[in-house]
Amino acid sequence: MPTIITAARLVTPVEWIEAPVVVIEDGHIASLASRNGTEIPEGRRLDFQDLILAPGFIDIHIHGGAGRDAMEANESALAQIERQLAKHGVTAYLPTTVTASQEKILKALDGLGKMIATANNNQGRAVPLGIHLEGPFISHEKRGVHPPLDLVLPSRQTFDQFWQASAGTIRMMTIAPELPGAVETIRHARAVGVHSSLGHSNATYQEAQAGISAGADHATHTFNAMRALDHRDPGILGAVLDNDELTADIIADGIHVHPSVLGLFLRAKGADRAILITDAISATDMPDGIYSLGGLEVRVSNGRCEYQGKLAGSVLTLDRAIRNVMSFARWHLQQAIKLATLNPAQRLGISDQRGLLAAGKRADLVVLTPEGEVAHTIIGGEIAN
Repeated sequence: MPTIITAARLVTPVEWIEAPVVVIEDGHIASLASRNGTEIPEGRRLDFQDLILAPGFIDIHIHGGAGRDAMEANESALAQIERQLAKHGVTAYLPTTVTASQEKILKALDGLGKMIATANNNQGRAVPLGIHLEGPFISHEKRGVHPPLDLVLPSRQTFDQFWQASAGTIRMMTIAPELPGAVETIRHARAVGVHSSLGHSNATYQEAQAGISAGADHATHTFNAMRALDHRDPGILGAVLDNDELTADIIADGIHVHPSVLGLFLRAKGADRAILITDAISATDMPDGIYSLGGLEVRVSNGRCEYQGKLAGSVLTLDRAIRNVMSFARWHLQQAIKLATLNPAQRLGISDQRGLLAAGKRADLVVLTPEGEVAHTIIGGEIAN
């Protein structure tokens, strides 16, 4: 029996539809139209009066939540993280690793890869689409809290070790393009379908451009852990902000980036190339205290996560990031939603299934108030929360 969803409005997110009727069969959208002039078919009804339907959110950079860390790489940890994500409208994500010993990274990649292979069977939980490898191919100067002794120069051989351990489930890799071997590794990663993201980097403008020419197509938490922008030495930030083909993500929590700088970023990258991420750690949705980030003990207080005085991830949620864009940059809901739905889906090459509400797409939706608060999350046509 089909499921029929009705609401006040729907954002695809490229257009608004008033009084929508969404018909779901076998976990996919069978049809989508306005109720005006459309006969509502028989089926199980879900009516969300005065609320807005939107695509489920996609977080391409998240380390944990609900007290658990993605590097634990076991069913218990991911189940808690994925339920917590669903509460905030996230229906798909990239569990993100951190720099650690190669043995620990390989073990985490092995565990995550096995769970990703069976993830579509997880009811009521966000789905892991693949792994984001953040570290160890990053700069000493811009490593943030990543352990310096575990940093490794990029090479095809080391990448292949990680790739094989993950059973081919790495989808994105943060890399500093100025490092010896980086350009060759970016080119090799692109050949197997991995998106290289420029980040944790002290690259000059020319070094960043070399990485882009080799195949890098994204940038990690723009402004954070990057060489500062100078009017005579634009550096990696100049390349990221100026390149119309490069997508870039940002942590819109008001802590990692000042609200006015968020506005500048959005104007530079535009509505099609900007992506919201959380960089959230295990402390998300938890009380203040000490929490783990890949084994590091991070102190969390008043929304700020620190390790030895440095920012160490966030407790941001993606629905809050959308509302912050609306508040800080004065963007309307439709614009802000696109940064967490269609844009990440297009970057990952999965917009044929996710990130856009249309016939034939997966039935992953979030039900929102006009202010962007999450009322319900629907994954595969079923209410998850």
